[in-house]
Amino acid sequence: MEPLRLVELIAAALIVGVGIALYRRKPVEGNDGGYGSQGAVLLFVLAAIIGIHALGGLDYHPTDAERDYIKAHAG
Repeated sequence: MEPLRLVELIAAALIVGVGIALYRRKPVEGNDGGYGSQGAVLLFVLAAIIGIHALGGLDYHPTDAERDYIKAHAG
């Protein structure tokens, strides 16, 4: 694994940890008494996207047809 990808994966894990801490935080007095936070959910989504990117899920992989087209039209 490339060093920058490893840093991304560690960052995603840290963001998940912060999201869990934020989600599990006790409610303030006068609140409805429930757990949860929109901020925590946004952190979970962000961590998921960063984690997927770190694992290579968003890398571009041209199809055979695209490779052939590029070879045929390369100067």
